Amino acid sequence: MPDRGGGPTGPRIRAGRPSRRARALLVTLGALAVLGMVFTMFAGFWTDWLWYRSVHYSSVFTTTLWTKIGLFFVFGLLMALAVGLNIWLAHRLRPPLSAMSMEQQSLDRYRMGIAPYKTWLLVAVACLVGLIAGASAAGQWRTWLMWVNGVPFHQKDPQFHLDVSFYAFDLPWYRFLLGFGFATAILCLIAAALTHYLYGGLRVTSPGARATAAATGHLSVLLGVFVALKAVAYWLDRYGLAVKSSDFKATGNWTGLRYVDANAYLPAKTILFCIAVICALLFFATLWRRTWQLPVIGFGLMVLSAILIGGLYPAIVQKFQVQPNEQAKEAPYVQKNLKATREAYGIDDTKVTEYAGKSTTEDKTKLRDQVGDTASIRIMDPNIVSPTFQQLQQIRNYYGFPTNLDVDRYAKDGKEQDTVIGLRELNLGGIPKNNWINDHFRYTHGYGAVAAKGTEADAEGRPVFTEKNLPSEGSLGTYKQQIYYGEKTTTYSIVGGPQKEVDYSDDEGEKTTSYQGKSGVNLDNPVNRAAYAVAFNEPQILYSGAIGKGSRILYNRTPKERVEAVAPWLTIDGDAYPAVVNHRIQWIVDAYTTTNGYPYASRTTLGDTTADSLTATNNSRAVVAQQNQVNYIRNSVKATVDAYTGEVKLYQWDAADPVLKTWMKAFPGTVQPRADISADLMEHLRYPQDLFKVQRELLTRYHVTDAQTFLSGSEVWEVPDDPTNDSRSAVPPYYLSMRMPDQSEQAFSLTTTFTPNGRDNLSAFMAVDSDPRTADYGKIRLLKLPTSTTVDGPKQVQSQFNSEQDIAETISLLSRGHSKVEYGNLLTVPLDGGLLYAEPVYVRGGELKYPLLRKVLVTYEGRTAFEDTLDEALNKVFGVEGSTTPPPKTGNNPPDTGNPTVRQALDDAQKAFEAGQEALQKPKPDWSAYAKAQDDLEAALKRAEEAQAKADKAAGGDKSGSGGKS
Repeated sequence: MPDRGGGPTGPRIRAGRPSRRARALLVTLGALAVLGMVFTMFAGFWTDWLWYRSVHYSSVFTTTLWTKIGLFFVFGLLMALAVGLNIWLAHRLRPPLSAMSMEQQSLDRYRMGIAPYKTWLLVAVACLVGLIAGASAAGQWRTWLMWVNGVPFHQKDPQFHLDVSFYAFDLPWYRFLLGFGFATAILCLIAAALTHYLYGGLRVTSPGARATAAATGHLSVLLGVFVALKAVAYWLDRYGLAVKSSDFKATGNWTGLRYVDANAYLPAKTILFCIAVICALLFFATLWRRTWQLPVIGFGLMVLSAILIGGLYPAIVQKFQVQPNEQAKEAPYVQKNLKATREAYGIDDTKVTEYAGKSTTEDKTKLRDQVGDTASIRIMDPNIVSPTFQQLQQIRNYYGFPTNLDVDRYAKDGKEQDTVIGLRELNLGGIPKNNWINDHFRYTHGYGAVAAKGTEADAEGRPVFTEKNLPSEGSLGTYKQQIYYGEKTTTYSIVGGPQKEVDYSDDEGEKTTSYQGKSGVNLDNPVNRAAYAVAFNEPQILYSGAIGKGSRILYNRTPKERVEAVAPWLTIDGDAYPAVVNHRIQWIVDAYTTTNGYPYASRTTLGDTTADSLTATNNSRAVVAQQNQVNYIRNSVKATVDAYTGEVKLYQWDAADPVLKTWMKAFPGTVQPRADISADLMEHLRYPQDLFKVQRELLTRYHVTDAQTFLSGSEVWEVPDDPTNDSRSAVPPYYLSMRMPDQSEQAFSLTTTFTPNGRDNLSAFMAVDSDPRTADYGKIRLLKLPTSTTVDGPKQVQSQFNSEQDIAETISLLSRGHSKVEYGNLLTVPLDGGLLYAEPVYVRGGELKYPLLRKVLVTYEGRTAFEDTLDEALNKVFGVEGSTTPPPKTGNNPPDTGNPTVRQALDDAQKAFEAGQEALQKPKPDWSAYAKAQDDLEAALKRAEEAQAKADKAAGGDKSGSGGKS
């Protein structure tokens, strides 16, 4: 361009160009930025590897990693090669000269612009699509491992007579391959068309032919590949009908073939497959014919056929054949769905028994003694008494209990009893001062278990603790009490180094400790420290003097997190629970294998099916992977997590499950055989709640086995809402030791109730034997009530309870001031043909901001009692005078006795009791004084018992001697 400025001429100055030093600085900063990004990515990878190695599940990490890498490179390379090859081929097939037109002149500028960079542009496009395709394929690592390791179910679907493994393991992989093929064909077609257009092989406005012969042949082959893939899709769609979900007016969610699928869609898919194959051949034939006339006609006919045969014809069959006689037409297919669904969810062996719902014994007093043999009625609700545990056994503010405690069984004096148990876990919100050292180095763990009898309360309505104090002591014996891994432990801790940890505190002050376990990752290595500083975004990890020789970092500390990490192919139950096993605290976690590829079995969404009033208020109890839609589930694995070492063990529970066998082939050595479960651990295993909730939801419809009844909907049930709170969510199932009518003795069971759809009276009672030591473990028993009579359901019982005048007045009195009434679990117990309801009622009031048991509601055969204790309520309901159990030892007036030693001990017990009450009634309760008073009370009562025993023995000896003399 000429100089238009008219100014002086001379040497030009390169304005704005940085100096050599500045360029060197920019290059250095750029290199450091790149190194920082690389190290950040490396840190995540390296810390993951270190963690898996620390828990001895490195094979899970390597198998998953290499599978992802293999899929990424194989499918990424295939996509890159396919797209790159078609771009290169389209360029190679370009015409030597382009017609001179405005269109081509415009394109010439683009061609000239990219000419120097053609190779690089080709590589860049191929790499980009390859990266995207590879990343997508890497996400299919589960599908690949299940396909390559799949084992047969030895069960065949009723339509195509293929093994179920084809639908569970093979069909998902074939669908992925098909989807990858479609994506490849479309991208290749687009890339080739753009290249042909750029180089004149395709013309839009230029005179002459719209496409060269080479472009026609190239694009026709790609279109033929696409149509051939569509033919494969039609063929696979035939099998997909067996696992297809749809809405069915008669039953709601439906999976599998119906009449219209078997008689319209299935033949339509076969016909469309044949048409697509012919159409693909016509496209391939353009290599010789060099015209699109026939393939375009064939493609148009295929589209028209898809509309008429694949859409209109099934609609006609549904309208004019099925709807006029739906039940008769659909019944055979509903029968297949019934059978498959019951098998897939493990409810096919449910024992259904007709139950009268009304007692056959006229003299109700005779039933009073049967109650104890029928059920150990639990009046300590684990979902209510956590604040009581917190206040009475927290001891220090930096300890806490979970919102919902757990129910287990522990033996005392040779007899098992239902026990409410919780761990005194670390609560960082209660430490004296929050800072990095306190939060991650000094306060690192909880301490001890606290347990109480499930069927008793003391005179004040408090739990009767069988394991208490700090350090914990009681009926659980000696065990490792430090809790480094728990449900409330959600942050990392650095232990074992120069910084001492707070172990627990007593009257002598703080006790310190240093972690001796081998858990966690060693931070001696500066590379490890740097990696964790980056991964946790905490630079102090890199240079803090609190980290030294022996320091280890603990993270992923909740039981569910650890099990999910070491077994990512499992679905984890929402409720991990603790147990003292072989002198150690073990978290027990139930885990499931699932699939959504079981033919004809109806699907369910785990998060919706397992939701109840507890998950509504405590999301930590929700099942892991709650959005998963499944139509097959097994409790195949029982897992344990050591509360001190964090060690994770997986045990094979369902040896017949083919899904578990498949994953065990994919990850050999990760799951131990069932025979390795110790007898002590077996005592604490139980039937999992989430599986039970899935099964009970399915049994609301699938308790019937007759297709006609199923279609009529007359026997549809529902799980009632929890009547004890306002969550409007389903009542949770309850663990309870009880005896069903066909059982000879009590068994630890999981129970629930059903009501008719849209009504509140009772339809059925369901229980599953939850003790794995019994032969009936997992057996579902269903007591079905007659439809001709009405038996009150939970909501009606609660409503009657609230509306009775005497009870309502008592509740009103209990609720005065700052007090709040809380209703515990409404338990249902079958008794002599009738149903007994029992519900504890707690009061949280005054200065004591924790619930105490004040009343017990019992209802049977229309008789209701609302008394201070369970025995009193049962006596009133059954018309029995007096109590069948002795009064509690504690009280305001010690019994009179002639033995001075006994009298003194009882006086001391009375003083200790009053001292404890005084400590509690202070504006700020003195928990140390209360704990001391409880210890003094226990010691005094023990002295009184020993003194009385000696006196009785001496009296017996004197009588014997005088008798001899006479």
